[in-house]
Formats: sequence, structure tokens, C-alpha cells
Amino acid sequence: MDIQIAKHAGFCFGVRRATDCAEKALATGEGKIYTLGRLIHNDGYTENLRRRGVSEISANDIDSVCRDAANGEQITVIIRAHGEIKENVDKLKLCESQYPNLRVLDCTCPYVTKVRRIAEQNSGEGKLFVLIGAKDHPEVKGIVSCCVGDWKVFSGADELSAWLSSENSPKEENATITLAAQTTQKLSEWKKCLEIIKKVYTNALVFDTICNVTEERQTEAARLAGESDAMIVIGSKGSSNTMKLYEICKSVCANTFLLENASTLNEVQIPQCNNLSITAGASTPFSVIQEVKQTMSEKNFAELLEESMKTLNTGDIVTGVVTSISQNEITLDLGTKTTGVIVHDKLTNDPSAKLDEMFKIGDEVKAKVIRVSDIEGIAMLDKLRVDSEQNWYGIVAKYEAGEAVEGKIVEVVKGGLIISIDSVRVFIPASLSGVAKEAGPEALQALVGTTQKVKIVEIKEDRKRAFASIRAIQREERKAKEEAFWNQVEVGQIFEGPIKGLTNYGAFVDLGCVDGMVHTSELSWRRIKHPSEVVKVGDVIKVYVKALDREKGRISLGYKTEDMDPWNIFNSKYSVGDTASVKIVSLMPFGAFAEVVPGADGLIHISQIADHKIATPAEVLNVGDVVDAKVTAIDEENRKISLSIRALIEDAKAAEEAAAEEVLAEVNAEADAE
Repeated sequence: MDIQIAKHAGFCFGVRRATDCAEKALATGEGKIYTLGRLIHNDGYTENLRRRGVSEISANDIDSVCRDAANGEQITVIIRAHGEIKENVDKLKLCESQYPNLRVLDCTCPYVTKVRRIAEQNSGEGKLFVLIGAKDHPEVKGIVSCCVGDWKVFSGADELSAWLSSENSPKEENATITLAAQTTQKLSEWKKCLEIIKKVYTNALVFDTICNVTEERQTEAARLAGESDAMIVIGSKGSSNTMKLYEICKSVCANTFLLENASTLNEVQIPQCNNLSITAGASTPFSVIQEVKQTMSEKNFAELLEESMKTLNTGDIVTGVVTSISQNEITLDLGTKTTGVIVHDKLTNDPSAKLDEMFKIGDEVKAKVIRVSDIEGIAMLDKLRVDSEQNWYGIVAKYEAGEAVEGKIVEVVKGGLIISIDSVRVFIPASLSGVAKEAGPEALQALVGTTQKVKIVEIKEDRKRAFASIRAIQREERKAKEEAFWNQVEVGQIFEGPIKGLTNYGAFVDLGCVDGMVHTSELSWRRIKHPSEVVKVGDVIKVYVKALDREKGRISLGYKTEDMDPWNIFNSKYSVGDTASVKIVSLMPFGAFAEVVPGADGLIHISQIADHKIATPAEVLNVGDVVDAKVTAIDEENRKISLSIRALIEDAKAAEEAAAEEVLAEVNAEADAE
């Protein structure tokens, strides 16, 4: 069976633009990513986005998104390829202008944007805008929302004709009619509508707004359907352009079948035929089309093999069985009179690889014919070319599925790195290498020879070029670690980590994969003006979780403990009556404040500074003096300490007087004895 894929099958420009936008947002964006409605009409791709963290929201969620943005959350909202109702877009863009952390990516297809502009400019003030399309389709709803006056939507020629013949249609002399079409409208139906409208309104303003890719896709599909024994249309049943393709092909070829993907092939009975063509809707990934073709090819492997046995030509892809293995080459039985030969460097890129370890007799090998010698009966083959082509489609599939791939960094080039993934060279821009810009070229060079996991972020199918990101993997791994952290963290849990930064209001502590903040009031029991009075960047401190806010990603930490409480330290050292060595920290008219232990001060009232009357504390004391004072009172409830220098002076005098009296008594006793 000859299987042909339509040139215009699969992602159109608008859909590719939207999916590229989503992939770049995933690869380089931070915070939450939403799509307003389904990004494209493809269940597989939409589910893949959901698994990777992209959530779908509706118009009802816009207010909530704006509130989250107002609260400081980093949010990206992607407007789908079909566009959105104008009021909703305006509301989002107003929020975006107010909150820099909200990013709105308008991925409305340029063709759709054109129709929206026509609707706005050709409605209102006696103008009537008429659109041929599906009333409930998101694209149509978005277009008519741009109208500033009257509008009508008709599904096709029959509805349009019925309206024109009714009393509700405007009179020709008073009517200014503008006619346009949904971008995916069936071309034949649009032409019928043009014929009908021009008979009634000769001066009608007509805009042919069917996307030229849609026209080409439909025209090509009709041609292929007429040339083929059977036709397969791939796409979602919920996709307008896919269903129109199916209707067009079915009207030309009775053996037309609608599939969503290769797994649904067993649900249809495709008859034996000589040639089959495949086309696909604008929201169908290229990898799905390839998978359907591959599955169909495998079903007809016997016929293909029989044909390949007849003749070999340069460029043919053949499958053979290994019959011998040497150090430098292997030979294959191709099922023909010609023997296939593949030399070492056409089998592997590794010069040190041993072929007898890579292959064994009886293995099947697929390769491309690069030269045929009928005289020698030998066909020189190249396995690497086939591997590269097959692996390219594998990379495309990984890109569309959003899956990670692994490869080896092989060289540094201008602007980035080259990674080899299954023999396919893929470019990693320096900005996506995970290496800091200021690190310099040496840091990039250090990656050469290492195996790295990357995410494919962009594909250029026409040039078979792919772009990858190490940074996207690092971001996903970081997100996974953060998720694991949030799943196990709880209030009261103790962590030890370095100080990452200081602000006027607190210190940020690295807890491993997320940061927490110790407020200034939690750093010390005494009042401080700045965290630097207690800690510095790089200090490793022990903290505990005080409060959690997973939604906002905030963790409040505590640092000061009861053991660090200066009052507790004071109580453990001193009691009423004890003498303490204190430091004068301030002088007031009524007395002096002295530091007993760091963070706990006591008051020496002016009457307790000296054993005689003084006018001011400064007559006796200076700030910074260290003096002895007696603890005369402790107010536990109000945490106040009363100190006295005078008490110590009086105690010393009393002791001296007592000693003198004791000496005098002894002298008197001795005199009496004599």
C-alpha cells in the first residue's frame, strides 16, 4: 500500500504559535501558568499540558486570578488560538497593566484577530455584521463580542437563505451589510453563501476571512480523496476544522475514516487498497500523524517487504537480517540477490564501539541504501541516517508530549551548547544552559562530555532543528523538591540553614529548597533596628517554623527561644540582695539605666546613686561606666529590676562601723581585765 501524508496536515501556523508559546512559558516562566479555555482542540496535547502543571481556567476565574496577582503571585495567562470574548481579554490586560507579576500572552491566531477587527469596524451606526460559522464555537463567540452594533451568525447557506427570505431581514435600501466567515469555514459552503447574499444585497461588503492554510488544507484534502482508494482524517471530533475536513473527504471518497490517534485504528475497518492518503486537522500534532502512518505501514509490512525485494535503489529504506559480523562491518540478508553491507562509521558514532557487542547474528537492522553495485551484488547501507531520521521524530514526539530527554554535551558553539540526543544534534542556548551569565565561557566548556537531562522547547520541522533547555529541567526538579518540602513541613519543625539575605524587616534563611523569613521581632528578645545587629549573611542558625502559607509560598520562622530570653538569664544568675557588676547605658534626670545582662536593664534611682544628695546622675556617673550595684527589687510581672549603689556604700559603712565597734569592745575588755 502506498501511504501519502498531505502536505498541509497537522498544526497550522496559529496552533503552532500557541503551542510554542505554551512550551516557552513552561521552559522559562515562573509561577502559575493558566490557559483561558482549551489552548487547542486536541485532547492528548491538552492533557499533557495539565500533567505538566498548566491549568485550564474559564471566564469565571478571571477575578480570582487578578486577586492572586494583586497579592503578589507570579502568574502567566495564555489566551487560546481561537481567541476569547473581548470583555474577558480587556479585563485581563487591565490587570496586567496594574500588576507586573501578571503576564498575559495573547496567542489568538492572527487570522482570527483580523476577523475580530473587521467585526468591530463594520458594526454599529446602521451597519449589520453577518458571520458564517458555528454559533457555539469559541472563535465565533470571540469575534461577535468585538461588534459594537448588530450582528448575525449563520451556520451555512440554508440558514442564511431562510433569514433573507424572512421579514426580519433588513430592507436593501437601508441596509449596510458586511459578510465574513469563521476562519475554518468549509470553502464550498462559503461560496454558496456569497452567491446568495450578492443576489439580495448587491452592495454588500464581503471579506474572505477563511484562513488560506484552511483553504489549502481543504483543497488538498478534496484532491487526495479523489485520487485515493481510502482516506484517513486525524483529529478531535470537537474540532471544527477537523470535522469539515472529514465532511469534504467523505463527499469525495466513500472510504473516509475519522481517527483521533493511532490507538483508534482498530476501531475502523480500512479495506485493502493500493493507495491511502492521510490528512489531519489544525490541532493535530505531527507525531500523531507519524504514528498513524507507522502503524498503517506495519500492518502492510508483508507487501512492503515483497516490493523491496524486487529492486534496490539509492535512498531506499530496507530491513535486513545480520548474517556476519567483523571488526569493521556487518553484512545483512536483504531478501534479494544483493547483500547489504554497513561499515563501522555508518553503524555508530563511537569509534571505540565493538560491533560484536552491538549486534548478534539474526538481529534485524533497518538502514538506508547509499550505493548499489549490481555487478558486485552489494548494497552499501547507512544505519545512522535511519536512526537519525527516526530519532528526529522521536524528539518531535517528546517535544509535543513535554517529556524530558537525555543526551551528551558534545561541544560549545556560538551562543550556547550542542547536545547529542540519539545521534541528533540539538542546540541549547546559553541562557537555557543553567549556567549563570556572569560565570563566563569556562563554565559552559565544563559541561562538555557530561550527560544532561533536557527539555525540548522549540522545533523547526522545516529545517529539522531542535532547541533544548537544561534550565527547564532544573526548574522542574526544583518544583518537585518544593512540592515534597511542602508535603512534609509542619509548624514547630526545626531547621538549620544559612542566612541568604537581610532586609529592614527580617532575615531570609535557606531551608534547602525554599526560603523562610525570620522577622526582626523574632531575632532577638531586645528591640533591634536592623537584623544585622544579631546575624549576618552566611551565618548558619537554627530556626523553627512558626506559620505556613502554602498558597502564597510563605514560611514564617522563629529564632529566639526561652533559653535566649535575657530575663530568664538574669533570674538564673541573680536574686534580691545579690551584687552585680553593671554597665551604665543611659542617664535620665531621675536616675541611671544599667545593663545587668545583655538585654536586661535595671534602674538605679537618683536617690540610690550616692550616699549624699546629688542634683543629677551625671555628677557621679558616665555612660559606659562599669560599677557594682545591689539588686534591691525584682518585679517579675513587669520585668523590672531595681538597683542601688548607695546600698552597697551603706553596707560597706555599716560593716566598717561594726568592725570598729568589735575592735573597741575587744580593747575595753582587755582594759577591764587589767
